[in-house]
Amino acid sequence: MPAERLTYRLLERAEMDELLARHNVGRIAYTFRDRVDVEPINYVYRDGWILLRTGPGSKLNTLARHPWVAFEVDEVDGPFDWRSVVVHSTVYELTPGGTEEQARLYDDAVEILRDLIPETFTESDPVPHRNVILRMKVDEVTGRASSTGPG
Repeated sequence: MPAERLTYRLLERAEMDELLARHNVGRIAYTFRDRVDVEPINYVYRDGWILLRTGPGSKLNTLARHPWVAFEVDEVDGPFDWRSVVVHSTVYELTPGGTEEQARLYDDAVEILRDLIPETFTESDPVPHRNVILRMKVDEVTGRASSTGPG
C-alpha cells in the first residue's frame, strides 16, 4: 500500500465562493478590549455578501461599537482532508426603516434569509428572538485546503 502524502494549497476565489454558498453555519469572531469571542452563527451567502441573523445581547452590543470581524467556514472530511475559508470584514446592521435604499436592502435580505428558513420573520419563525439582520461584504477572503493522497 503506498504511503499517503499530505499537501496544502490556497483556494481560488471561485472555490471559496462555492464553499461559502454550500453551507449555512459559520463562526464569527469579534473582539472588545482585551477579549476575543467566537460563536457559531447561521448565515446565507449571496452575491458577495454574508447575511446573518442574531438577537439583542452582548454580541450585538459589542458589534455596534466594534464592527470588525473574522468569519470562518470549514468543510472537514478527515483530520488531514479539509477546506477552510476566512473572511475579514465589517458588519453592518440592516433596518426596515430609514432611507428607501436601506428599506430595500432590508427587504431583500429577508427574502434571501427565507431561502434558508422560509418562516423567517413570520408567526411560524422558529427563532423569533433573532430579530436583527447583519450583513458583511466578502472582500478580504482567504482559503486553504489540506488533502491526502498517494505519495
